[in-house]
Amino acid sequence: MNTQQYDAIGEAYEGFKGLPLEQYVVVPGFLHMVGDVRGKSVLDLASGTGFYSREFKRRGATEVLGIDISGEMVDVARRLEERDPLGVRYEVGDVAELPPLGQRFDIAVAVQLFNYADDIATMERMCRTAHRSVKPGGTLYALNQSPDFRFDGPTPERYGFRAELTGEEAETGPQVRVTALLDPPVSFVSNRPRRDVYEKCLQAAGFSEVSWVALTVSEDGVRAFGADFWADYHANPPLEMLHCRA
Repeated sequence: MNTQQYDAIGEAYEGFKGLPLEQYVVVPGFLHMVGDVRGKSVLDLASGTGFYSREFKRRGATEVLGIDISGEMVDVARRLEERDPLGVRYEVGDVAELPPLGQRFDIAVAVQLFNYADDIATMERMCRTAHRSVKPGGTLYALNQSPDFRFDGPTPERYGFRAELTGEEAETGPQVRVTALLDPPVSFVSNRPRRDVYEKCLQAAGFSEVSWVALTVSEDGVRAFGADFWADYHANPPLEMLHCRA
């Protein structure tokens, strides 16, 4: 995985959360799927600048460890922790090559992690890291680009993002350039793994009960923009979630 594109984004990454797709669909949807974390330990794989790590700690998680491959992103997360101490720990690490952590967590989350695997072997190593890092019976929750997103269909641009095929193809699926329509815009390139790749890699790592979960527009999103505003999103959702059991 190329860390440079994320090292260059740094603190601008926090701005993603103010875009309509993130604010009214992704963040509330993902937090709702993960559910009650009170009294639980959480491992945040591909934690970025720590948005979800901080949120889980605020919601009562006993321990939260965020791991990201980008040193710059982890630096931003640590600065935010210094500004508003919550007790979240962060480490720099490549999830595909991560040594055993010496402990197991109740929950692991992976937001936009698996799409950075260039081949099936790498994705399977990511899944194995997640599996050995959660307690038996623990849960992995993941947020991913939807395997069914149609690049010739309605776009998510009115919600703050552009998604385009680059023309390159990885073993896991097509390569995609996603642009957050900030000022200035921020782009990053990853892959869009096929549904069977996710399922086979997770099962090979030892996970079971793999379930896909749709992201729905929150009531706040409907109130803020009206139902018609979200028609393109419903016609061609760009993101999808899944969860599975260790």
